[in-house]
Amino acid sequence: MSVPNTVPDALRKLLTPTLTTASSGLELRRGEPLFLQRQRPRYMYFVVGGEIVLERTGEGGDPVVLQRVRQGFVAEASLQSGSYHCDAVVTSPGAAIAVPIEPLKAELATDPAFALRWIGMLNAEVRRLRAQCERMSLKGVGERLLHMVETEGVHGRLPIGSGLKSLATELAVSHEALYRTVAALEKSGVIVRESGSLILVRTSGHASRPS
Repeated sequence: MSVPNTVPDALRKLLTPTLTTASSGLELRRGEPLFLQRQRPRYMYFVVGGEIVLERTGEGGDPVVLQRVRQGFVAEASLQSGSYHCDAVVTSPGAAIAVPIEPLKAELATDPAFALRWIGMLNAEVRRLRAQCERMSLKGVGERLLHMVETEGVHGRLPIGSGLKSLATELAVSHEALYRTVAALEKSGVIVRESGSLILVRTSGHASRPS
């Protein structure tokens, strides 16, 4: 995906004209870091396309996925912080909009209408994270996968541009278990894989959810 020439409508409706003018497009290349833990935040990034994974290194030395962003802001919690709390790595190429943090803070402090819109955006993110917590309480791999498709997909379609192995990390299951589950769900006609997405097949009854 090329660098966007204009700010997307969804972001334009959220930002003030001053911030829209100050923002700039950025190409996301797979494997490159958007920012690193302990770096000083200079921009708030809005993902237009592709995928960004927020991760930290666990005690065993393996990366632990904290968040996966395919559209929307990355690292909102860093707005009032002196440093980023994790690494942001591009797992699927795309594009983002870089919004400078200092002007963003100034607009939040002086524009009540913008501050209310920003709070509304944060509330939507809280609802998403609650759904993520609910998903992690489910025991079966199939239950977690279908929950993700239903809550984070659009009309039953979940993009998996970074692949099933990366998705398994987010679901906190082994990639072998996820591969077996996806195969079983495909065989039973519950989901199909198409154009880099998992698609939930709508049926008149309730879909079975193998573990």
